[in-house]
Amino acid sequence: MTRFTGWHMTAIIIGFFGVVIAVNLVMATLAVKTFGGTVVDDSYVAGQKFNHWLDTAKRQEASGWRADITRMTSGQVRVVLYAPHGTTSQLQVTGSATHPLGRTPEQPLAFSRDGDAFVTARALPPGRWLARVTVWDARRDLARFEKDLRP
Repeated sequence: MTRFTGWHMTAIIIGFFGVVIAVNLVMATLAVKTFGGTVVDDSYVAGQKFNHWLDTAKRQEASGWRADITRMTSGQVRVVLYAPHGTTSQLQVTGSATHPLGRTPEQPLAFSRDGDAFVTARALPPGRWLARVTVWDARRDLARFEKDLRP
């Protein structure tokens, strides 16, 4: 039987830390290659704006405007509006779709009326998108909606 010496302990410590460093390098490389962007650019500023965002959402909910935003099987985005006074004939809808982590460029959404709904002419590429839709008439913005569209 061989004696356990300082060289054996040195080999064990070097092997242990070698494995830890190798795993950390692999994980860091994978993280950098797969992360496409940031959720918010400045979390401090986003935190300060949070209460304003909540107030805006409460005002919009109180106004009576609602929207059902869906992604059709063709990839087109469909918006059905529920106006507080029941009329959507003079309204226009615009918007954009962004990838949640910035992997692909922002996609503008141009809507045209399709019966009681508004539908985009172009389909969104496959993947997860955050759709931001603005409803407006000739005078002003009436409502803004956001929806996470998952494949």
